[in-house]
Amino acid sequence: MGQAITDNRDQSRFELAVGNQTVFADYRRNGRTLVISYVEAPPSLRGTGAAGRLMEGVMDAARSEGLKVVPLCSYAALWMRRNKQHGDLLA
Repeated sequence: MGQAITDNRDQSRFELAVGNQTVFADYRRNGRTLVISYVEAPPSLRGTGAAGRLMEGVMDAARSEGLKVVPLCSYAALWMRRNKQHGDLLA
């Protein structure tokens, strides 16, 4: 269906490749908590839904690993407020 989200643990970020560009979410793991510190999309991908697709993948990864999420990034926090189906993942 969609593009695959990659967990680049060496750089502590989730990534979504869209063409030759990458949308990413920087994170740190703190025990059973995933702290999302920053979400970035290249300017040409802003408004295309790419960051939202990335966040869906991040939530899927957190759920599959049994992690709770702390969205420090304002985009991630807003996205989680708008996507209440992932509210159970909030730490």
